[in-house]
This record gives sequence, structure tokens and C-alpha cells, in this order.
Amino acid sequence: MGNRLSKIATRTGDDGSTGLGDGSRVGKDSLRIQALGDVDELNSQLGLLLCEALPTALREELVSIQHDLFDLGGELCIPGYTVLADAHLARLDALLEKYNATLAPLKEFILPGGSRTAALAHVCRTVCRRAERSVVMLEKAEAGGVNAPARQYLNRLSDLCFVLARVLNREAGGQDVLWEKGRER
Repeated sequence: MGNRLSKIATRTGDDGSTGLGDGSRVGKDSLRIQALGDVDELNSQLGLLLCEALPTALREELVSIQHDLFDLGGELCIPGYTVLADAHLARLDALLEKYNATLAPLKEFILPGGSRTAALAHVCRTVCRRAERSVVMLEKAEAGGVNAPARQYLNRLSDLCFVLARVLNREAGGQDVLWEKGRER
């Protein structure tokens, strides 16, 4: 990487714009920067989840996902650039199948919570859904401006975060927190 990031405070964004990877500049309030920021926040939330005690295999899988999200950030930062592909989706599908196969079918809605790790996975899920919405808005605003697997990756990842929250509750010796319709408040 060399001296690529040798100077962090450049002051070039003081005017409310930021540079993209292709050298162009856009407003910090642009849909592209919103999507990029939401993906970055998701990656940070996964980093927080990784601060917890997790099964080794899951830890390695989440670190791989973090790398994918960084690559997705590169896609968003360089219009027309693509990294995520069907193979990335297949990997998430395999993880979904692997972890969901160990869970009992849901008969009720569940609330975010239970164990700390499950609650953190639910936060990752909700941030992932926001990132997905941002990417969809960008895709609608800039026809062809988003690689379809990038959007699909976020959709699959949010599902995986939901499943992992359930797995992590079970790993912690607990269970899902069920929503109770009509519960006395």
C-alpha cells in the first residue's frame, strides 16, 4: 500500500465535498456517500460484534464478511467498478443454510435481544437493512450505478445476521425473545 494514507487530514472536504476513488468529487450528502457510509457503519458494527467471545468458525466467517464489505465500499467509491459477484452470494447462501439448519422453525416474531452477542447481531441486521436501502436508492438514482450482486449481498447478509442472532442466543444458553401479541403494557 505504500504511503497511500500518509496524510489523513487533507482539508479538501471542508467545502462539503469528498473525493471518489475515480478522482471525481461529490457532495458529502450524495446518495453514493450515504450508501458508502452505511456500509462502513455496518462493517464497524460487525467489528463490535467481533469483540465478543464467538465460536472460532463464526469469527472467521464474520472477518471474511468484513473484507467483502470493504470491497463493497470500493465498489461504491469507484462508479462502474465491481468486485462482488455471484460467488460472494453463494458463500452467504451456504452460511445461511448452515446456521439456519440448526434452528427450530419460528412460529412467532422475535424481538431483538436475549444475549449481548445476539443483540449486537440484531444491530448489525438493522444497519445492514439501512445500507441495503441506501444502495437501492443509489441504484434507482443512477441507472447502472450499482452492481446487482452488491445489493443482493446486503439483502442476504441481513438475513444471515437475523439467523446468527438466534444462533448466538442459543450459544449463550438462552433462547429467542418472542413478541407477545396484545401483551399488557
